Amino acid sequence: MFCVDALDVAAELALPAYFFFASAASDFAIFLNMPYLYPGLPSFKDMGDTLVHSPGMRPVRAVDMPLSVQDKESDMTKTRMYQFKRIAEGRGVLVNSFDWLEPTALKALADGVCVPGRPTPRVFCIGPLVNDGKKSGDGETRHECLAWLDAQPERSVVFLCFGSIGAVSAAQLREIAYGLESSGHRFLWVVRSPPADPADVFQPRLEPDLDALLPEGFMERTRDRGMVLKMWAPQAEVLRHAATGAFVTHCGWNSALEAIMAGVPMICYPMYAEQALNKVFMVEEMKIAVPLEGYEKRMVKAEEIEAKLRLVMETGEGRKLRETLAAARKMASDAISNGGSSEVAFAEFLRDLENGGCNN
Repeated sequence: MFCVDALDVAAELALPAYFFFASAASDFAIFLNMPYLYPGLPSFKDMGDTLVHSPGMRPVRAVDMPLSVQDKESDMTKTRMYQFKRIAEGRGVLVNSFDWLEPTALKALADGVCVPGRPTPRVFCIGPLVNDGKKSGDGETRHECLAWLDAQPERSVVFLCFGSIGAVSAAQLREIAYGLESSGHRFLWVVRSPPADPADVFQPRLEPDLDALLPEGFMERTRDRGMVLKMWAPQAEVLRHAATGAFVTHCGWNSALEAIMAGVPMICYPMYAEQALNKVFMVEEMKIAVPLEGYEKRMVKAEEIEAKLRLVMETGEGRKLRETLAAARKMASDAISNGGSSEVAFAEFLRDLENGGCNN
């Protein structure tokens, strides 16, 4: 999505230009409109809980807009506005989503309300494009956590994982530990070392020292119902395991789609990029998740963690989430099956590509 200068190369060669957007169609609709909306607003960082209204879309709090555009005067925001505006010059956009999941955004895009004064690129929802949770090779060793999950009751385990680079402070790790312990639920938790610089989520990290990071005695007190992994877990396989009952996630879009394909309800702790925006639509529009209050300040208290775990694992609201996820799982599977909406959309993209001329 960010390689918008490729448009110039495509134009020189008289080729149609298409973009691949790896996140939600809802994000895309808001990004397309942002270069026209933002000039009339203060910096999002100064607006707090004020709602931002994008045409055809659910209002979003300014604090939930992507971190890269929070400061209106920053070079990063100016770069993003340039990129978002130029995307509209493309002939079409392939989006990693499916029609059933995001009808509001797809209607806004189809109605052309996101880009004033010019046509909106055609959107092809071709997802979900996610790991299917199957082993990649016959000789691959099965991860130890899967054997541990085999021994747990169905839908009894809370899985906590914040993606390949997501990490929280040492203080937040302790709050998570206390919340897990107080909840009484089984858990599988992937722990990464806290970042030395919270503003740099991409910095390399050493393997975490669990004894130093987690509360004294935590591992021993929870050893009969919990497993803590360092750095990584086979996420897609864990989510599709019958023992997994909830997923505490950073709301990366691939992770959300993997949970949808597994039918697992989510508990949201967005951290960077467009994850807070994803959270808004996952919670309010798609009804497949609940939020952890306090994520905006990067500090969710143990009591909140315990409460949301219990809500999802023990209450009627949790059952309703699972029912919604079961429907979403079926619709996602149907979308990528023969004759499904995503397969049809990809075939339409290929026809459009064959028939396309210069993208202007």
